[in-house]
Amino acid sequence: MRTFRRAALLACTAVTIMGAAPARAADVTVEYWMWDGNQAPIYRQCADRFEADNPGIKIHITQDSWDNYWTTLNTAFVAGTAPDVFVNHITRFPEFLANDILADLTPRIAADTYDMGSYLPGLAENWNKDAHQWGLPKNWDTVALVYNKAMLADAGVTEDEMRDLDWNPENGGSFGKVVARLTVDRNGKHGLDPGFDKSKVAVYGWATDPVDGYGQNQWSFLAASAGFKYISQRWGTTYEYDSPALVKTLTWLHDLASKQGYAIGQENLGNLKAVALFSAGKVALVPDGSWMIAAYRDNAKADFGFAPVPKGPDGRRSMFNGLADSIWSGSKHKDEAWKWVKYLGGSACQTLVGASGVVFPARPEADRTAEAAYRAKGLNVSAFTMVATPATTFPFPITDHSSEISAILKTAVENVMLGQGKPAQILKNANDQVDGMF
Repeated sequence: MRTFRRAALLACTAVTIMGAAPARAADVTVEYWMWDGNQAPIYRQCADRFEADNPGIKIHITQDSWDNYWTTLNTAFVAGTAPDVFVNHITRFPEFLANDILADLTPRIAADTYDMGSYLPGLAENWNKDAHQWGLPKNWDTVALVYNKAMLADAGVTEDEMRDLDWNPENGGSFGKVVARLTVDRNGKHGLDPGFDKSKVAVYGWATDPVDGYGQNQWSFLAASAGFKYISQRWGTTYEYDSPALVKTLTWLHDLASKQGYAIGQENLGNLKAVALFSAGKVALVPDGSWMIAAYRDNAKADFGFAPVPKGPDGRRSMFNGLADSIWSGSKHKDEAWKWVKYLGGSACQTLVGASGVVFPARPEADRTAEAAYRAKGLNVSAFTMVATPATTFPFPITDHSSEISAILKTAVENVMLGQGKPAQILKNANDQVDGMF
């Protein structure tokens, strides 16, 4: 999950948020680092309440932009100056674990009889290996479709249609037809109209972020709905990127742009994100993650709505991802850090975060608060919440060698989407190379 990655890019400079009360000589200061600027003020509120309940412990929060965050954090690990507690991302988890960066929370969980079953199913498991827990769940995310309401109306597509789309990699199903209908050339002809000119498109029906090897908010929901699985189990040693379902899915998406002209091709995206293209009126329909809800609310000039991802041959599917709070193994204040991590993962703080209407917290009761907060802001987010179930979600693939694997798979998927070879062979070669690492 690149949870909050693009929203965090809006934070151009590091921001340090500190409590107002001066520290006493006997106070222990717990350093807490995070990257999301939208959430930092809310966690300051959590910290104020925590400090009131825990005299002698002060929380110092440092927030930085996504790219700077990881660079600074890794440097701090090497230098021995890392924060006591930090927001962890699932893509970094295997590498941190292999390098003994993380403190094992299992003994403390047992000693405090901490209820790990209080989170939504699947979230705590992401941060567990060999029955050891390395982080407490913080929030979760799923993927939905974002549509321009005026463009839908112009194409004769109803919002009811959007909520009941189906898809298959052979002909695209009703989802493929809607993408075509939403595409408009410079003469005002839609994709299914006679005389549509794919060389002179004014508004595309579909665009995504530039692809990566996991495709969380680009292609994973389509591939999974067609039967694709990344790996057979968490921490598995065999990937399945040579799956016919993935080959067909990526081929269909490539052809949607290169042969039909209904989507913006990867070669034309550069570094442009879906939210930027959508906000500029260049595209009518994009897939994106729930971590980007606020970005659409703040940047989209046109009225928009959220629709669930389409149902495929295997049903409606979305990657289910989430962040965690972890303790640095080198912390000199592990007892105090554990108290803070427990509070971050507890109902009081998570409900406060939910009430902000920025993310979906990891606890069900806080989720209900978040949904109400979004509704109060005029946003119907049911397209994200309806797929947040064990039956409709699948986890991010967690394995050893994550950094090397990510690079290999990214190159392979990019090559498929750019038409640089036969998709089946490209993906098989990448899969063989990845499996060879184990």
